[in-house]
Amino acid sequence: MSLNLLSPDQFESLMPSPVGTLDQPTQTPTTAPNDLPPVLALNQMIWGTWIAQSIYVAASLGIADLLKDGAKHVSELAATSQAQAPKLYRILRTLASVGIFVEVAPQEFALTEMAHYLRSDVPGSLRAVSMMLSDEWHWRSWGDILNVVKTGQPAMEHLYQVNSTFDYLAQHPESGKLYNDAMTGWSKTCHTAVVDAYDFSGITKITDVAGGHGTLIAAILAANPTIQGQLFDQPHVVKAAKTLLEREGVLDRCETVGGNFFEAIPAGSDAYMMSHILHDWNDEECIQILKNVRQSITDGGKLLVVEMVVPADNSFHFAKWMDIDMMIMYPEGCERTEAEFRKLFEAAGFQLTRIVPTTAPVSVIEGICV
Repeated sequence: MSLNLLSPDQFESLMPSPVGTLDQPTQTPTTAPNDLPPVLALNQMIWGTWIAQSIYVAASLGIADLLKDGAKHVSELAATSQAQAPKLYRILRTLASVGIFVEVAPQEFALTEMAHYLRSDVPGSLRAVSMMLSDEWHWRSWGDILNVVKTGQPAMEHLYQVNSTFDYLAQHPESGKLYNDAMTGWSKTCHTAVVDAYDFSGITKITDVAGGHGTLIAAILAANPTIQGQLFDQPHVVKAAKTLLEREGVLDRCETVGGNFFEAIPAGSDAYMMSHILHDWNDEECIQILKNVRQSITDGGKLLVVEMVVPADNSFHFAKWMDIDMMIMYPEGCERTEAEFRKLFEAAGFQLTRIVPTTAPVSVIEGICV
């Protein structure tokens, strides 16, 4: 049986672009990549799970870390990673055919630009993301997608009899750690893009609502030395954030406050930011959060929401795929279009003024008080 696999260039044209935005759609589904016949393009996508699982093997074995100092023979890689050399060779040979690793001599492999991001020690690493997406709970949940669509029953409830993904992760610490590592790596990439794309000048004090351990506000304060910051999250979360803020050299300009954003949000800042928060909640809950921000923000202040924005047309955007993941894993949440964000803002007393795209799949959605 011939699968008619694509060349590396053709394969890359099918992959999600990290820079697609509302203003820069990356690909419409009506055109096959590189003029490939539609049946072959579809064929490649159908078999794409094989590629994802092969990447997972390389990520789990730490192959990219083993190659960071140069090419190595598969026998050495197998011995170090406790794998069987003949089988590992078949995995790496296949990944090399789509541009992940390169066979520089018989059974000797080296990193490529894509494989570089499977290292655990580089900014923007996707190693933990690959491992998390192929972790048993996530892989099985996506396998339950038809049941989700037909019945509306959340996959985690159907498969594991738990109320939410977070309940499952709390009961399985190893999966929980992998999830946190994946989200940390993903967030760092997005946070760097936000700081580069948005002009924070003119802001005196910014509050990061549900800002976790403070990676985003630390990046903002480090890049804007005149701004004061405030990190707001649940008490046990912000308690652990001071170490990161001190390490980043911004603790003296960033206070930490514990609380519940459904009840009240600390007042006094002229900018309130929340990153990847609204997509976790339904419209009613989002409006309540935003109304609490509206009550706390100073006159003339700005609301800055960092989220993916789903394009209203047929253009490709990672947000559309993330929305499916939300449907499966977090039934109360979703990714939203510009029009949907505009309605949320208006219901809470804000006017959406602009959407600033970044080099990551997220945008900064800016609002002002009305």
